[in-house]
Amino acid sequence: MSTLPCCAICPPGCQSRCGAGFWRNSSQTPPPRLIRRLDHIVMTVKSIKDTTKFYSKILGMEVMTFKEDRKALCFGDQKFNLHEVGKEFEPKAAHPVPGSLDICLITEVPLEEMIQHLKACDVPIEEGPVPRTGAKGPIMSIYFRDPDRNLIEVSNYISS
Repeated sequence: MSTLPCCAICPPGCQSRCGAGFWRNSSQTPPPRLIRRLDHIVMTVKSIKDTTKFYSKILGMEVMTFKEDRKALCFGDQKFNLHEVGKEFEPKAAHPVPGSLDICLITEVPLEEMIQHLKACDVPIEEGPVPRTGAKGPIMSIYFRDPDRNLIEVSNYISS
C-alpha cells in the first residue's frame, strides 16, 4: 500500500482519488476549505432582455457585457452569467432550463423596504417574511419569482 497522497491536497495514506473517503473514515482533520467563495452562476433564461431588465430594476444588479455580446448580472463580488435557452455556451449544464434556479441573496436593505419596493414594482411575494437558516446564521427571508419563474429568496441576517 502506498503512503503517498492521492493528490497534493490529501495526506499520506489516502486511498481515495479525491480524498473524500479518507476524511470520512479518519480521525484526522480535513484540510482548510478548498473553496473560498462563489464567483458566478450561469442562469439559463428565455429572454436575456427581460432578465436583465428585471434584475437591474428589481434587485439593482449591474448589467455587464463581456466577450463581445455576452451578458452578466453583477452584484458585490459575484455575477450571474446569462445563457439564452437554445443558445448556451459550452461547456454547459447537462439540462439547462429556465426556471430551475432557487437562490438566496443577502441584502442590507431592511426587508420591509424590499417588500414595499417589490409591491411598487408589481412583483408578487410568494412567502415571507419567514425565518430561515443562512450560511452564517439565522436569516429573515421573503420569496418571489423572476420572469423565468426562478425562486428568488432575499434575506437579512438576524442580529443576535
